Amino acid sequence: MRTLRLGLVAALALPAAAPAQPPSLSAAEQAVVRAVDARNAEALALLERTVNINSGTHNFAGVRQVGDVLRAELDALGFRTRWVDGAPFKRAGHLVAEHAGPGPKLLLIGHLDTVFEPSSPFQRWERLTDTTARGPGVTDMKGGNVILVHALKALRDARLLDRMNVTVVLNGDEEDAGAPTELARKALTEAARGAAAAIGFEDGPGDPTLAVVSRRGAGGWTLKVMGVPAHSSQIFKPEIGAGAIYEGSRILTAFYERLSKEPYLTFNPGVALGGTAVTVDSTGTVGSASGKSNVVAEHMTITGDLRTLSPEQLARAKATMREIVGQSLPRTAATIEFDDGYPPMAPTDGNRRLLATYDRISRDLGLWPVEATDPSRAGAADVSFVAHLVPMLIDGIGLSGRAGHTVNETADLRMLPVQTKRAALLLHRLTAGAGAPPRVTK
Repeated sequence: MRTLRLGLVAALALPAAAPAQPPSLSAAEQAVVRAVDARNAEALALLERTVNINSGTHNFAGVRQVGDVLRAELDALGFRTRWVDGAPFKRAGHLVAEHAGPGPKLLLIGHLDTVFEPSSPFQRWERLTDTTARGPGVTDMKGGNVILVHALKALRDARLLDRMNVTVVLNGDEEDAGAPTELARKALTEAARGAAAAIGFEDGPGDPTLAVVSRRGAGGWTLKVMGVPAHSSQIFKPEIGAGAIYEGSRILTAFYERLSKEPYLTFNPGVALGGTAVTVDSTGTVGSASGKSNVVAEHMTITGDLRTLSPEQLARAKATMREIVGQSLPRTAATIEFDDGYPPMAPTDGNRRLLATYDRISRDLGLWPVEATDPSRAGAADVSFVAHLVPMLIDGIGLSGRAGHTVNETADLRMLPVQTKRAALLLHRLTAGAGAPPRVTK
């Protein structure tokens, strides 16, 4: 199905196949479309410039430098900008920009950082063909940042920006969020209050016929098990019991049997260490274990992740896992702790209505229909942190491409003006009320 969809996109020849001024667009919207085309070379130059600045999450100076470039762009558009210092949560910080206007408040979300630190061999923009370019963060998500900025520029050029109430939050630590999470995402959640809609400019599925209206949350869990140490010849006797490793195995098996068939719920044990002595570092990713085959294991530690589609599913999964952990084998005991990490973004009616508006815009531009991507294929993202605060959300409308988070991260440059037009018209219609979905209560 995905292959057929991508083939459809290629067959449409992208923007060249669309009418210059589709009759279903108003005169103001046609002005926006022309403004995007007029500035496409400028948008490409901004994309290349930011890609060539290393902004790995832990390269604080690089993250701030990308922030400075985009801050200058937003300042020139009349936004009031400020830098949120990341020292309290051990990261570079965030860029926040506000444009006051009489329209409904719209929240635009992006991020400045990439997964490619200065130690990575992948550092520079490389033009592969007339329509493709490779570079660190070119789709995730410097391309989305450029689309965000140039959608606002097109609206300004068409004299539509003045009436808009827009807040932009570009986080500096999306790829490796700072701690505590409450501080690291405080600027974003504060900006979300009172917003009628939130729009994320992540590349999402990398397919312009899809957009994201739901994301699974991504958290973690740590299971610690204790048994009675003894000579192995005494295992299973009433005074010794089953040992820590058997108990850990029982718990994992019960997790699988009770929960593995539930749609969109996954829980992966990534590290399991058992024996007489076990140590695991604070990240839950590195540790050691020692023991002997003739000694009943005293300790076992297992760390894993937990992904759910809604807060309700998360609560149910936790309750079931705690119940299983509490049913210990003889002479064993276990505890489980959860780290919620990124919250889920449930597929609400408001999100679907916002997608319907975006789909209508795409069709009005003479392009293809847009539908929701399968949430099992959409990873965690910052937009999820405001899902409980904003009645309508959409994400994954940034720059299309492939191989994100790898040294082959490549953008389809034909989609830069297409995505910019769709985003700009979405902001316009949400402000003007033309085709905008009604405000709903989550």
